[in-house]
Amino acid sequence: MGSDMQTGRQETAAPAIELKGISKAFGPVQANKDISIRVMPGTIHGIIGENGAGKSTLMSILYGFYKADAGEIVIHGRPTQIPDSQAAIRAGIGMVFQHFKLVPNFTVLENVILGAEEGALLRPSLAKARKALRQLAEDYELDVDPDETVENLSVGHQQRVEILKALYRQADILILDEPTGVLTPAEADHLFRILANLRAQGKTIIMITHKLREIMEITDTVSVMRRGEMTATVKTAETSPEALAELMVGRKVLLHVPKSPARPGETVLEIENLRVIDADKVARLKGISLQIRAGEILGIAGVAGNGQSQLLEVLGGYARATGRVAIRGEEIDLTGRHSDGQSRRARGIAHVPEDRHHHGLILDFAAWENMVFGYHTRPEYQKNPLMMDNAGIVAMTEGAMERFDVRPPIPDLPAKSFSGGNQQKIVLAREIERNPVLLLVGQPTRGVDIGAIEFIHKRIIALRDAGAAVLLVSVELDEIMSLSDRIAVMFDGQIMGERLPAETNERELGLLMAGVAGEAA
Repeated sequence: MGSDMQTGRQETAAPAIELKGISKAFGPVQANKDISIRVMPGTIHGIIGENGAGKSTLMSILYGFYKADAGEIVIHGRPTQIPDSQAAIRAGIGMVFQHFKLVPNFTVLENVILGAEEGALLRPSLAKARKALRQLAEDYELDVDPDETVENLSVGHQQRVEILKALYRQADILILDEPTGVLTPAEADHLFRILANLRAQGKTIIMITHKLREIMEITDTVSVMRRGEMTATVKTAETSPEALAELMVGRKVLLHVPKSPARPGETVLEIENLRVIDADKVARLKGISLQIRAGEILGIAGVAGNGQSQLLEVLGGYARATGRVAIRGEEIDLTGRHSDGQSRRARGIAHVPEDRHHHGLILDFAAWENMVFGYHTRPEYQKNPLMMDNAGIVAMTEGAMERFDVRPPIPDLPAKSFSGGNQQKIVLAREIERNPVLLLVGQPTRGVDIGAIEFIHKRIIALRDAGAAVLLVSVELDEIMSLSDRIAVMFDGQIMGERLPAETNERELGLLMAGVAGEAA
């Protein structure tokens, strides 16, 4: 947090950014409605809100991606027109996107000057950028090898390149969109040190995030959006995660769902020496061995891309592997014609995939059709061998929608017409309602509103309490710590270690996620 003296100076200065009465509609959808916000210079200003609250639209207007239907943008006291991103850059605004805008096979230096070259000859631009990067690295802890190819950098270092790009273009206002979504805890801590250094040098930072802990840790002020409107702006020191969650959702929200201690029963899933080599001959799983018992949740922690997806794909029947996997002592096929999703479901394995759009739903199909995908050949859904009982499936869907609080509860509505949280509830309802022996669940709350997160966590715990084994994969450490009874950490296709939530912390898990093994972690 900034000091009281610093805050006093800021409050007498003109806002770095002032948005007045900003409105934006896309057809009948009012994305932003009469939004006004003041961001003071030299502060870190957080913006939070549920999915669809209008945060990204508002920032896209500020960065020139969209033109507002109404309202005014004022930068450092001057009304400013921002018709495109070049105008935003000229106004001193830089944006670091959640999905980086870098050319993978270019060097750091080449990426930094791309679009900001001075003249036809690159050599003077490269020399100038090299000198500037050296100074920026010293000022802000942004050390990156300027001659390294971007695709060889870690995600955390790629993010530094994006910040360097903005600073090289003389940005004194930085917008960061979900900046820690793909970082390890250690990388997130380093990012926060960078942001603190930027603030100390007088830069103004707007941070869009859904992580309340990060808001409390790094911001000076936070604005809350709900349904396209600004509901509150408060000093971070004068609020709490619980109060912010209530402002976001409009009701009290349990940030950590209470659960009783696990009562593990028989071993449900045994994995021994599981190995996967992909089409490019790259080893994705390198001898994974795990066990999960009935009535417990095993959480798999790790930065995305370290083998968790391949583990779920093998267990769900979507990828081939070598090794041994058994359900209740009986081995399942990993390579032959019975290695598919149908055979897995027949063994009591349910799967909530990481990417609901590509693997969990057919977006143009109705909710009732999506509610039986993978289970549609079961006798209870057949009128006769040639015809499905559509009326019965619709009735089943109505009941499931009520039990899982899917809104709107309309079975005929296409899956694409539901919000992300309600789409996820449809997938969860389809899998959990079959009372599986083992639930595979990947990123259960990715892109899901905070109110729906609470509901989804409750359903996963209830399934555990009913005696199912649950394998949970999530990049959200808060979620892993909150839900898991045991935690296994993956790095580079291997299990780095197992921990009990009560006997570990985010720092230790973060070291394991970064490949620091055992005793060193």
